Amino acid sequence: MTPFERTRVEKAAADCGFELTPIVDVRGLVLRSAQFPEWVAVKFGPAGEFLLSAERGDFLDAPDGQSEISVHGYAALYSSLQKAAAHARTWPNRVAERYRAKTAGLPRGTEIERLVVQRIGQNIFRESLIDYWQGRCCATALSVTELLRASHIKPWASCDSDEERLDVFNGLLLAPHVDALFDGGWMTFSDAGDAIFSSQLTAEALMALGIGPAMRIDRLRGEHRRYLAFHRDHVWRDDGNQSRCTDKV
Repeated sequence: MTPFERTRVEKAAADCGFELTPIVDVRGLVLRSAQFPEWVAVKFGPAGEFLLSAERGDFLDAPDGQSEISVHGYAALYSSLQKAAAHARTWPNRVAERYRAKTAGLPRGTEIERLVVQRIGQNIFRESLIDYWQGRCCATALSVTELLRASHIKPWASCDSDEERLDVFNGLLLAPHVDALFDGGWMTFSDAGDAIFSSQLTAEALMALGIGPAMRIDRLRGEHRRYLAFHRDHVWRDDGNQSRCTDKV
């Protein structure tokens, strides 16, 4: 690793959220942050390849049971580091901890006061989903952040705890028309990420909405599955009836 190469990686690290000075040990150049305890290490391979390892392999979207990935080029390095930092910042309990810290001491005696506290939680949830999904609709790749909606998979009112309400795996960042369909139970997703549409939606309606059967989400994780199962069982209009459990957040 030349001094120039190290400087470029350190800049990429700082740009992506690993703002502490890296250290060098047997793991490679170890990237750290004051925002979370997990680390990512970078080693240089041949011809512009980087080998990344992490305390949690799932932060790198590594295959199950693995803690290392290899990427080629600085653009891919940036992408991997951005995802790792986003995963670390939005890890479920950390989002709930932010919410509790921000709302500690706020009154909850009246309906208006409870709504204020709920709105704080919803804003934190939206910020976390924007971070986790890298500012793009997870189904269409729309990247106009102001238009994107933070959709709960298991609705806010149905959640059993703040941990569920603020769990990033209980949320999808969606374009407005996809959010409306998902929130209203007109569509849902399989555990593999494939879109499933209500029989009440005709092919003509889907065409008018610019939506096709090939729509899918590519970055679903195992932690999404229990929430998606709830959505399919309680929100999706699978039987031609009105959706049975939905709220708008």
